[in-house]
Amino acid sequence: MPRRKKTKKPHPVLDLGVSADRRRARRDLVWGDHGFLRARFRNLHRISDEMWRSNQPGPRQVLAHARERGIRTIINLRGASPKGYYLLEKEACEAVGITLIDFQVFSRDTPTSETIFAARDLFASIEYPALMHCKSGADRAGLMSVLYMHFRQRLPIAEAIEQLSLKYLHVKQGKTGILDFFFQTYLDFASETPVSFSDWVKLHYDRLAVKEAFLKDFKKGIQWDAVLRRE
Repeated sequence: MPRRKKTKKPHPVLDLGVSADRRRARRDLVWGDHGFLRARFRNLHRISDEMWRSNQPGPRQVLAHARERGIRTIINLRGASPKGYYLLEKEACEAVGITLIDFQVFSRDTPTSETIFAARDLFASIEYPALMHCKSGADRAGLMSVLYMHFRQRLPIAEAIEQLSLKYLHVKQGKTGILDFFFQTYLDFASETPVSFSDWVKLHYDRLAVKEAFLKDFKKGIQWDAVLRRE
């Protein structure tokens, strides 16, 4: 008989005003979301005079960002969540007057053109200094850092792509290498047909075709994701 697929139970709605829920939220952050690994290693980097990038901050780190770095905006690249790591971050931001913006992106898919231009508009509209983060600070934060350096700091993509590197724990040999492949596809196209990144995205970018080309190459290589066990 065919196996039944296990359906995920919806995450319970937590009320941080209830002691038991607060304890559960804390467990979510520390154990469920691997916050214990980030207690001492924050993968925190200042990439311009107004922007930082990091892994998921806990409440104490949010407080430090406000006090020590004057952070006014935090961009959460994981999206809103009912889980403790998000609820505690949101509460901490409210307590210190930081604007929390949920802007979800993905590390194992080609970005949509809508997401790319929404990121451009976001960087033009937020209050700085700012910090953006995903879970590890490596891949989604890397993607957005490339876009930030290009759109806000006016770096060419060939230089901005440095934000996707091992220095920030980004490993291009895994499925997250699709982000490198996306930018390299533009660079290869522009070397033959000079065009700005924005115009390429608007006029020439075929998201599904780029994804398909990456997956075709990826299947030939070592499956690093199984080894690294990264989100």
